[in-house]
Amino acid sequence: MRPALITSAVRPRVRTAPALAVLAALVLLGAGSACTAQRTAPAPDDVIKAATRKLTDDCLTRQGITESSGQQRVSDALFGAGRPELSLRLPTGYVVRAHTDGCLAAAQQRLYGDQDRWFRTSVVVNNLAPEAAEAHRPLSEVRAAHRAEIAEYRRLRARALTTATALLEGGGTTPKGNTTP
Repeated sequence: MRPALITSAVRPRVRTAPALAVLAALVLLGAGSACTAQRTAPAPDDVIKAATRKLTDDCLTRQGITESSGQQRVSDALFGAGRPELSLRLPTGYVVRAHTDGCLAAAQQRLYGDQDRWFRTSVVVNNLAPEAAEAHRPLSEVRAAHRAEIAEYRRLRARALTTATALLEGGGTTPKGNTTP
């Protein structure tokens, strides 16, 4: 009885092998064109993050930082050393600080065009919800009070996206048009 099962299982495969090959080819061709048609551009955040990573990696390499470099040396090169030069007290009472001398600061300067302005604007905009909670006000009201910062944030992000795209495509990093801060 086993030989009959093996024989019947083998026969359909032999007869259908060309049909399966054609079907597989059609599926692959269809999947290939479907994937091509559905391909979308990366999210703006991903483009800016990739460019920031490239710029910081290049900066660390120029400074001779390797995997064997000590943790403090890597941290100082990436984030800056000494006392932070930028500081902003939030309405919640928290103080946010940043350096202007590390590789990350250099990447932000290059992408956003003004690291100090980017620092202040992004800290405010990224903390609107905690500000609303602290003040017991609706987020929409707090956002309305910070319309200028939100507009500046969007403008700086647009500049960073343009610069990041050019950098990652291997072109220059100077944005086209009037995007200077």
